[in-house]
Amino acid sequence: MKRRVVVTGLGVVTSLSCRVDDLWQRICQGESGVRPLTSFDTSAFKVKFGGEIQDWTTDGYISAKDAKRLDRFTQFAMVAGIDAVNDSGLDFTKEDQFRCGVILGSGIGGLNEIETQHSRLLEKGPDKVSAFTIPKLMVNAACGHVSIQYGLRGPSAAVATACASATNAIGDAFKAIQYNDADVMVTGGTEAALTPMGISGFANMRALSELNEDPPRASRPFDRDRDGFVLSEGAGLLVLEELEHAKARGARIYAELLGYGTSADAGHITQPDEHGTGAAKAMVRALADGQVSVSDITYINAHGTSTPLGDQAETAAMKSVFQEHAKEVSISSTKSQLGHLLGASGGVELVLTVLALRRSVIPPTINYGTPDPKCDLDYTPNQPRERKITAAMSNSFGFGGHNASVIVGHLRNGK
Repeated sequence: MKRRVVVTGLGVVTSLSCRVDDLWQRICQGESGVRPLTSFDTSAFKVKFGGEIQDWTTDGYISAKDAKRLDRFTQFAMVAGIDAVNDSGLDFTKEDQFRCGVILGSGIGGLNEIETQHSRLLEKGPDKVSAFTIPKLMVNAACGHVSIQYGLRGPSAAVATACASATNAIGDAFKAIQYNDADVMVTGGTEAALTPMGISGFANMRALSELNEDPPRASRPFDRDRDGFVLSEGAGLLVLEELEHAKARGARIYAELLGYGTSADAGHITQPDEHGTGAAKAMVRALADGQVSVSDITYINAHGTSTPLGDQAETAAMKSVFQEHAKEVSISSTKSQLGHLLGASGGVELVLTVLALRRSVIPPTINYGTPDPKCDLDYTPNQPRERKITAAMSNSFGFGGHNASVIVGHLRNGK
């Protein structure tokens, strides 16, 4: 029999806020974290803006000396992870450390370090490449450092499935607890690819919005005039626990994690299946895994990247799965406010989905002005909406054809 899994801790690092409650308030107020870039000179770049975390510091979390040995994406994971663990109230010194683990997602890993050390190699020669290069850039660095922080010796892994990374990581952590491989898992995703190479690479493949004259309006999911996604950075981490373990220590329980589904498009390396067939299968599998009926889903935090093909395909997938009920589901894309955090997006978005569930509020899709006939569902345009939520789904779809969906709800039977 599968064990029940609950969410007991939340932590975020985003361009809009690095505090969970403050982020939620700003999301509900329709604020945007998208702004002109300041970390490097963008004068020669096609795209000059993004969801950049400005004035970033790890003060109060990790020492300046230790921070220098961590790439930016690992720093984000450490701060969000420490906040999530503190929020959970867990004291890992009182836990069986072999029953506690970390699974984190990142689509790219230490791109900052790659660019920095490549420049040193070309300018100063091979002997000047830092000895910390590999430990900083490797995708599993964030997972490793979070586990070291707390001495967690249970299941430990890094997931790299592009923009589905965090949601796949959360699903894997969920299964580790369900099938009795762990009692507690720290999970989610982190990303720091808002670099010269990162933004130019995405821009040159014509994936990004080029609305340089008005960055806060650039991310326009499901709007007819959308022209690409907004590249962002940050992290979203959660603490998952086996239900009885959480109850025994008197933990605050945010929500129950009910189901997880994943699939592959097996089509194109970057373009989604235009009919959303693979995305639909991930949603169907999540519903089946959680024994959740279509009619129980009140809210979907959509992948909703603001790309012409992606939003259309996701709409087709949701209509395929939910049929007539699709018109009754409240949908929103918080990427309209935060941009696209790539491998971290599913972590931040599940945090927001959990808060929507608890607070009975549907966050808005801002910048929605002109309906698209091919995207004809209820995307909660521009204003939040109060609504009691029975169960909520969060979707993530990534380059490579990776699809992942998770479902959260209130404690079943109230206990």
